[in-house]
Amino acid sequence: MGIDYGTRRIGVALSDPLHITAQGFSVIDARADDVVEVISMIAREHEVEQVVVGLPVSLSGYEGPSAAGARELATRISAATGLPVELSDERFTTHTAETALIEANVRRRRRREVIDQVAAAVMLQHYLDRK
Repeated sequence: MGIDYGTRRIGVALSDPLHITAQGFSVIDARADDVVEVISMIAREHEVEQVVVGLPVSLSGYEGPSAAGARELATRISAATGLPVELSDERFTTHTAETALIEANVRRRRRREVIDQVAAAVMLQHYLDRK
């Protein structure tokens, strides 16, 4: 399972059973009180074996408030699910997702609705490709 952390929305992606491809799954409102519960439920329902949380760092490697939020979410997911949780560099994932959606002629309004889950899929796919 891939998680694209954001302060407003959290993108969720899942891999196929063989861990070859990643697909966008859903977007969760990051301001909801039950974010970790929702992620845990998705993990259980889809028999997730590992969670990869995107770590937003700058080009220079600086970790700001968003990176701290991603690290905190990863800790909470690990505690709630008992699953191994790994952080993965997510530089350029949102840009890559936006470019792909534009090339697919997805309208601006629809892009806003799905960009986070597509970014999660891009991040998870990069992770799977490295493995």
